[in-house]
Amino acid sequence: MMGIGFPELMIILIIIMIIFGAGKLPEIGSAFGRSIKNFKSSMKEAQEQDENDQLEEGQQASIEEGKDAAEEGLTDEEKEALARKKAQEEGDAKDQAMKEAADSFTASLPRKGSYDFSKDQEKT
Repeated sequence: MMGIGFPELMIILIIIMIIFGAGKLPEIGSAFGRSIKNFKSSMKEAQEQDENDQLEEGQQASIEEGKDAAEEGLTDEEKEALARKKAQEEGDAKDQAMKEAADSFTASLPRKGSYDFSKDQEKT
């Protein structure tokens, strides 16, 4: 079987050091760690959203069955008002989801002042 052992990892590390230089390795490692963390969190969010969507579909199906029976006695204006209310609720839910996604992305960015370009210039 093929596996990556210690000698292979050392060769890969040496090649990376030659390509990027020893000064860039910490930056590359931290960027790689952040990417893995963001990937894991996005996968977790996607699974939770899928579960929520499945639950909502089941609930909406049962609610719509009840609404169809209840809507038969409503006027056209009342039906339009219900449709507008439903569209507003769906829009608010999408807005909230987008806001949460934007907040999580913003939280993953480096903090202001955490990088000083002049310090890198002094080292080289």
